[in-house]
Amino acid sequence: MAEISYKTTGRRKTSIARVNLVPGTGQIIVNKKPVDDYFPRETLRMMIRQPIELCGLTGKYDITANVEGGGMSGQAGALRHGISRALTALDNDLRPKLKKEGFLTRDPRLKERKKYGQKAARKRFQFSKR
Repeated sequence: MAEISYKTTGRRKTSIARVNLVPGTGQIIVNKKPVDDYFPRETLRMMIRQPIELCGLTGKYDITANVEGGGMSGQAGALRHGISRALTALDNDLRPKLKKEGFLTRDPRLKERKKYGQKAARKRFQFSKR
């Protein structure tokens, strides 16, 4: 009999995380590397573990994720979003707890486009009166 796995997708900025949640020992693998090797900053690793710790499921599920696009922060946010969605698929009673913390909300902020006739999205060329 095959183990039950929960496959979900998380997104933030331009990053996409495909998350697979299976019963296990609490191991988190990101792009075939342990989470501690993939994310160098402790704050990012802490951010990824937030939904699991909030639900009290630390050490009960293995997480395998493929993350692409964006930078480290965006990838960590996408991974947290994907894990939260997987936990909701696992047990729908966890949904209000995760929603209250804002883990199920897809952060819609993206980089603003550069406008023509300007240096950047909002930066203008210096104005000279004379």
